[in-house]
Amino acid sequence: MASSSTAPPPDVARDASFDRWLDEQRRRHRHTVRRAPLDSLPGWRFCRDTGDLVHSSGRFFSVSGLRATTDFGTEGQRPRSWTQPVIVQREVGLLGMLLKEHRGEVHCLMQAKMEPGNVNGLQLSPTVQATRSNFTGVHRGRRVPYTEYFTGDRRDGRVLADSLQSEQGWWFLHKRNRNVVVMTDEDVPALDGFRWLSLRQVGALLHRDHLVNMDSRAVLATLPRQVPEGRGGPPDPAGEDDALHSFAEVLSALADARFRYELAQEQLPLRKVLEDSTSPWRRTRDGIGRHDGRHFTVLGVTVEAAGREVARWSQPLLAPVAGLAGLLVRRVDGVPHVLLRARVEAGALNVAEFGPTVQCSPSHLNGPGVRRPEFLDTLLAPPAGRVLFDSEQSEEGGRFHHALTRNLIVELDEVDGVDEVDTHDLPPDFCWVSVPQARALLRHGNYLNVQARCLMTALTLATR
Repeated sequence: MASSSTAPPPDVARDASFDRWLDEQRRRHRHTVRRAPLDSLPGWRFCRDTGDLVHSSGRFFSVSGLRATTDFGTEGQRPRSWTQPVIVQREVGLLGMLLKEHRGEVHCLMQAKMEPGNVNGLQLSPTVQATRSNFTGVHRGRRVPYTEYFTGDRRDGRVLADSLQSEQGWWFLHKRNRNVVVMTDEDVPALDGFRWLSLRQVGALLHRDHLVNMDSRAVLATLPRQVPEGRGGPPDPAGEDDALHSFAEVLSALADARFRYELAQEQLPLRKVLEDSTSPWRRTRDGIGRHDGRHFTVLGVTVEAAGREVARWSQPLLAPVAGLAGLLVRRVDGVPHVLLRARVEAGALNVAEFGPTVQCSPSHLNGPGVRRPEFLDTLLAPPAGRVLFDSEQSEEGGRFHHALTRNLIVELDEVDGVDEVDTHDLPPDFCWVSVPQARALLRHGNYLNVQARCLMTALTLATR
């Protein structure tokens, strides 16, 4: 967290060596992504019995249907129920970040990787970003490099973080990735398309729109505190003596939300969602979407990419409307805290997770009777000099097409003493959590959702 709310962002325009390298990668790894009807994607088909969109191998992922019922957000009224398409990907993916200390600074090995849904083609991915189908060779392409540092045949290295973390609960059903950070003392060469970058450089590059991809931001959130400071070692403690709430109280706040709210999930044949006369979802010639254009559409693409493990492939992508993820931060007696909200999402594995202060689709806030999220106006109209981070970032381009989310961090005035914080006047499900406590939660899965994790990375690396 910045020492001053008026601290200027890093000057990211002066890293000429990196810019030359990235331009060279763009020239060398050219690619083509073309829209295609879902029923003409090679290797994909709609099942006759369910209508689900599946791959001929039976692996990778499928697009199925989901019925969700929850009382979250109903203000004590009857639970609401709806159906929607959803991505079902049973296998756990692997996100691995390899670290090495060089000249007193910790560096991470990152890849300039093309994903078909990226708004700008290449973005910086972790050392390894692969589904199980990919790194086990189901695609019959080139092997995924560096996997030996993160799997059972791991080479020499110290594991700094290792947990199963969730992905977007509105678009996936029970999706998780293994997030692994390993520190090595080996002299590991950077293969073509890879580059060692210091954490200081990565923090500066986070200020550029659509450059550090979602998977990198998500896995970097799990770094223990000592690593960004250049010192290896165990994760920092939960900060019991300095935090506004005890760690037990923070855990209790999330457990209470999981206890209070109902979330019933029923996976349905996609055909039932699309043929239900009361459902707004319909299949068209080009894809699957709603008649009002809200939430997302499902479309098909064919891809040619020379730098990937497979040079040609086809797949469906989910194309959501633009989103906003905002985080309020404040120091209490000098200790940085973040305002998190326990929230329920349709495809969540364990009912609720802590998300950022605000998580919404701004285009859905227009119209009569629409209730604006709590603290949205505070984030959008902050006092002068209080914006710590403001950048438009991409969601994961391997499943989502041009999924754009504004990431915003705003600092509130510092307070001296617990009594000055309006802890008792917070709306339901909100909780002030110290940054060390949030890091402690990230040692385990399903506590912070992916939007909160990405904002924690920005707070830790880009606002120092």
